[in-house]
Amino acid sequence: MPHRFPAAPEQPLYEIKANLFKALAHPARIRVLEIMSANSGPTSVREMLADTDIEPTLLSQHLSVLKRHHVVNAQRVGNAVFYELAHPKISELLVIARTFLADTLGAQRDQLEALKSLPAVERKK
Repeated sequence: MPHRFPAAPEQPLYEIKANLFKALAHPARIRVLEIMSANSGPTSVREMLADTDIEPTLLSQHLSVLKRHHVVNAQRVGNAVFYELAHPKISELLVIARTFLADTLGAQRDQLEALKSLPAVERKK
C-alpha cells in the first residue's frame, strides 16, 4: 500500500519550506540578501541599486517576492524604502549555503585533479 501524506487544513511545513527556498532561488535575490546581511541596519533600495546591476523595476519585483515570503521587512521613510532581513538566521542560512557550495566545488576540484593524474587511455585502432 503506498504511503499517503495526511491531509491537513493547513499547508504542511515541508511545502512552506519549499516555498521559502523558491523565494531564495534567484541569483539577484541572493545578492540582495547578502548586501542586507553585510549591513548592520536597514538597507535602502538606492544602496542596493548602487551595489548591483539590477534594473529598478526588477529589483522591486525581487524585493516583493522576498517580502511576500517573510524573508525581508520593509519600511518607508519619506521617499526612501529600507529593507532588512526579517530574521537574523537568514544570514546564517546564506553562510551555510556558501560553505556547502565551497565544499562541494572543492570536492569536485579534487576529483578533477585525481582524474588528470590517471594514466592516458588510448583507443585501439
